[in-house]
Amino acid sequence: MERPRVTVYTAGWCGYCQQARGLLERHGVPFDVVDVEDSAELREQMVARSGRRSVPQVFVGNHHVGGFHELAAVVRSGELDRLLAGADDAAATSQERN
Repeated sequence: MERPRVTVYTAGWCGYCQQARGLLERHGVPFDVVDVEDSAELREQMVARSGRRSVPQVFVGNHHVGGFHELAAVVRSGELDRLLAGADDAAATSQERN
């Protein structure tokens, strides 16, 4: 099974965005960056996917992790590894808890 892609919606001025990117880098997780700072279209795409206007917004595949604090929590709990392994049950379990 192919590993889900990680996407981070970000803005250059955002300290939490930098922290989220650093956390993923430290854990060796490749990710795509979508800079919404100067693009209303990309920001609206982020809002449509996440239901949130704040950055960062992190996705593993289609699973919305949330912002930096939620990302840090899934890293600590080991949930990120399960999501990256493509464990559909991990995404369902996470959704049930929210």
